[in-house]
Amino acid sequence: MPHTTPPAPGGSSAPATLERLLSAVPADVRAVFSARTLRPLLPEHDRTGTLLHTLEVFLRHDASWSRTAAALHLHVNTVRYRIQRIEHLTGRDLTRLPHRLDLHAALLCRAGTTGGGA
Repeated sequence: MPHTTPPAPGGSSAPATLERLLSAVPADVRAVFSARTLRPLLPEHDRTGTLLHTLEVFLRHDASWSRTAAALHLHVNTVRYRIQRIEHLTGRDLTRLPHRLDLHAALLCRAGTTGGGA
């Protein structure tokens, strides 16, 4: 017997996603979470935006050093250095799934409050 997913409450058959979950969180709460989590990577602390952009690309490429390096046209050691810097500044270890999810959620919250992309 094939496995089927029961419909979501309210009759919606759309899959549950982190984006949908976060959309139910009030905008002001999303904005505070994003700002607190990403503070050292934001333009007022990193004028070039290099670290925030590197984080976005790194997470978009499923934490792959080589695919991130290729996407950014950088040497993989440069990506490793930037990720280490991000980890140091945010207090998060990007080899740990909960920490990656924190940063990914913060980027999604930021995108939802500023129109930026994650």
